[in-house]
Parts: sequence; structure tokens; C-alpha cells
Amino acid sequence: MPELPEVEALKDFLTENLVGHEIVRVLPVAISVLKTYDPPLTAVEGREVVAVHRHGKFLDLETDGGPRFVTHLARAGWLHWKDRLPDGPPRPGKGPLALRVALETGAGFDLTEAGTQKRLAVYVVADPHEVPGIARLGPDPLAEGFDETSFAALLNGERRQLKGALRDQTLIAGVGNAYSDEILHAARMSPFKLAASLTPEETETLYRALRATLTEAVERSRGVAAGRLKSEKKSGLRVHGRTGQPCPVCGDTIREVSFSDSSLQYCPTCQTGGKPLADRRMSRLLK
Repeated sequence: MPELPEVEALKDFLTENLVGHEIVRVLPVAISVLKTYDPPLTAVEGREVVAVHRHGKFLDLETDGGPRFVTHLARAGWLHWKDRLPDGPPRPGKGPLALRVALETGAGFDLTEAGTQKRLAVYVVADPHEVPGIARLGPDPLAEGFDETSFAALLNGERRQLKGALRDQTLIAGVGNAYSDEILHAARMSPFKLAASLTPEETETLYRALRATLTEAVERSRGVAAGRLKSEKKSGLRVHGRTGQPCPVCGDTIREVSFSDSSLQYCPTCQTGGKPLADRRMSRLLK
């Protein structure tokens, strides 16, 4: 799933390539991608893109005097930029293509989604806060005003485990499964530690790990073409997706805990005092 750093990089890329250009056609291929109907999708056609914004993991194209085109790439979605779009309208079928946006220059982008869940979403709205997911977002962790005091206030009384709290978009916007693993590894904290149990010193450590991990990921992604962002993300991860490999900090073997639809990775030496966490899925299989 694209998270804050990748969506920020896409925002910068689209700012460079879209702003000042006119959207001439928006061609939906998968009807499931459309989450609004008024204004219609065609309301952005014939309008110039004047700015591109990011709200958590949402991308927001602002048009001159018209509605906003907002998209969330979900778990398996992606944006593919093309300097020259194929001739003719795309044909509906079984492929991953969900929607195409064409500019007056002949360039544009495709939104695609792999798999069968079909959670990729497109909204056409007068105000981005009309999108329910944006209206519910917590603060952006890279915003100038998001300081340690603000972070501590969010965690005060939070009874969930750190992994779940960091991924909650209503608490903090933009952090997903991969970067929550990376943040907790950098902070040397167990993903199962309760947020409310943190001492002031631990809260400061986690805040610094949050900001540093995301800032470094944004800097790695800056200037990377849209088509290479996925591989750039993967290459920069220390623990997420690296089960069985040595921890780059201590050399211990990176372990995994599996859930029904996701998994987390961590280093026992760095994060849990050398004790492996119970893998609930494997425990059930062994009974």
C-alpha cells in the first residue's frame, strides 16, 4: 500500500507534470472505482489543474474554478504516468486498469488496481473534506505544528497496542503497515506495547523515530519517477517484508507475526528483549 512518503512523492511528481495543464478526458474503466456521482466525473474535463495536495494517503487534484479530483490508491492501487497515452479509449476487461486521465498534451496517467478486492477510490467533490476518509483524518505527522506535545496528547489514554495506534488514520494520517514496522524498529519498541504505558522518555523516542523515519523516506522518494517509487520504498525498508533476513542493526533474524489479512515484522533483539512474539496464525495451525 502506498503510504505517506510515496503519496508525497506522487504529489510532487504530479505537481511538476500536471499543474498548468488541462484535463480533457477522464475515462472510467471499472465503475467500482467511482465513489461519488454529483458533481459528475466529467465536471473536471476542460479544466486546468492548478495544484496537487496530499491528505494522509489521499491525492487531491485542484482544478481552476471547478471540483476536486481526489483518489485513494488503497492496498493494491497505483498511478502510472504516461508521456503519451495509447490512442483510443481503454476497453473494459479483466485487467488492472481502473481509470484514465488524459491531458491536452496527449500525456496523462492510469489508475490501476491489482487483485480482486477493488478498494481503489475516486471522488469528485467541491471540497476535499466531503470525502469521509479525509474528514476523519488525524494530524499529519510531518506538519510543522505536529510537535512532541501534540503527539503525547494523541497517545494519552490510548489503550491500543502501538502497532494499531500508529496505523489508525483517525489518530495519525498517512502511516500504514510498512512504516509502522519501520518506526517501531527505529524506536526499539515492541509492536504489542500499549500506547498508554509509554513513559515521557519513551514518547519522545517514538516521536523522534516517527518523524525521522518518514522524513528520510520522503527524501529518498523525492525526485523518483512514479514508476520507480514502489521499488524505492522496498529498498529503503529495514524490517518490513524482510522476514528471515538479518537485522541491519544487530544481526538477529527478523521475525514475523501473521494476521488474517496482514503481517508485521520486527527484530527480537532490538524490540522485544530477545523474546519472539507469538505468531497467532502459526499457533492455531499447530494446535
